[in-house]
Amino acid sequence: MLKFLTAGESHGPQLTAILDGMPAGLRLDREQIDFQLGRRQKGYGRGGRMKIEKDCVKILSGVRHSVTLGSPVTLVIENKDWANWKRIMDPLAPPPKRLSEREKPRARETFCPRPGHADLAGGIKYNHHDLRNVLERASARETAARVAVGALCRQLLEHFNVRLASHVVQIGAVKLTGKARHVELTANIDAAEKSEVRCIDPATSARMVKAIKAARKERDSLGGVVEVIVRGLPVGLGGYSQWTDRLDGLLAQAMMAIQSVKAVEIGAGAKLAGKRGSQAHDEIYLDTNANSPGKGFVRRSNHAGGLEGGITNGEDIIIRVAAKPLSTLNRPLQSVDVRTGQPRDAMVERTDTCVVPALAVICEAAAAFVLADAFLRKFGSDNLAETTRNYESFLTAEY
Repeated sequence: MLKFLTAGESHGPQLTAILDGMPAGLRLDREQIDFQLGRRQKGYGRGGRMKIEKDCVKILSGVRHSVTLGSPVTLVIENKDWANWKRIMDPLAPPPKRLSEREKPRARETFCPRPGHADLAGGIKYNHHDLRNVLERASARETAARVAVGALCRQLLEHFNVRLASHVVQIGAVKLTGKARHVELTANIDAAEKSEVRCIDPATSARMVKAIKAARKERDSLGGVVEVIVRGLPVGLGGYSQWTDRLDGLLAQAMMAIQSVKAVEIGAGAKLAGKRGSQAHDEIYLDTNANSPGKGFVRRSNHAGGLEGGITNGEDIIIRVAAKPLSTLNRPLQSVDVRTGQPRDAMVERTDTCVVPALAVICEAAAAFVLADAFLRKFGSDNLAETTRNYESFLTAEY
C-alpha cells in the first residue's frame, strides 16, 4: 500500500522523499513533522553539523489545506550546509581547477576509504576512485528524509490511537540495568525526552554522557542499543502465508537498512535461545472486561514482542536495535589509497562521537512506515473515512 523513495546527498542542496499510497483525508500537522526532525538532531555526542542545520520540511505535493489528497506526497528538507560546499558539490558545475584554503579540507583525502563505511565497497561497485561520490549518498544524513516520511506515517497511526516511543538502553559498555517490564518502560517513556542521551534512568544517563565524553577526548566513537515500543496495534496485522508478509521480517529489514545498524531483536530476542519452551512463550488468558487490541485475549508476559507467526497479537511491539560505533574517526584507522595502492590513514570527515540517541528516533520512524503500511493492507482504502469504517467494523466484530 505504502512506498517511498528518498534522494539527495549529504552536502547537496536538499533531501527529497516521495511517499505514495497515503489515503486521502488525513489532516497533517507540519509542525509535528518538524518536531520529529528536531528530535533526530538532538542527543549528547552529536557533532558540528547539527549546529548548522535546523531541519524543517517543505510539503510540495499530495497535500492541500493540510489534508492529504491521495496522490504522492513530496517532502523536501534543505541542507543549509550546501552553501559551504556548493562549489565542490554542485552537480552541474565542472570540477573546480583550484580550491580555496577553506575548500581543500573538504576535497582532499577522499581516496583512502574508512574501515566500516561504504567507501571502498561502493567505490568498487560504481567504479569511483573519488570516494566522495559514494560517501555523500551513503551518509546517515539521508535518514532525515526517512524521519520525515515516518513522521507522516506516525500521524496516520496516531489517528487510530497507535503510539510509538523509544529510549536508549546502552551506549558503549554502559547499560540500563534492572528488570523493568516493558509496560513500565512505556509508562515512563517521557523521561527519555528529558535526558541528553534519551535514557529513562537519570543515573545511567549520567554514566552514558561520561562515556561519550571519554570517547570524544580520545577521538573515538561509541555505538549502542535502542528500544522501540509500539502500543495500540490491533491483532492481525502482517501474515504467515508468504515469507514476504511476515511483519517481524519487514520490521527487521527496515531497521537493518539504517546506517550503522548491525543487529535487531524482537521481544526477548536472543535470550529466548537459552530458555525452555515453558519459559519462553507467553501464556494466553481471556479477559472479558478488557478493551484491548487483542480482542480480549491478553498475555501476562511479552517475550514474543507483540508478534507471533509474523502477525501482531495485540500486545506491545518491542524492537531492540544495536548499532556499531561510527566508522568515521578523528583518530583514523589504517587504510589504502585506492589510486596508488599505498598504505595511508583513512580519510577523516566531520563526524559525531555518538548518534545512538538519534538512532532511537530514526528507528521509530522506520517502524512507523512499516506498521502504517501493514495497517493499510488490512484496513486501507483510498480515503481515510472508509479506512476508519473498516477498522471500527473489525473492532466491533465478534470472534
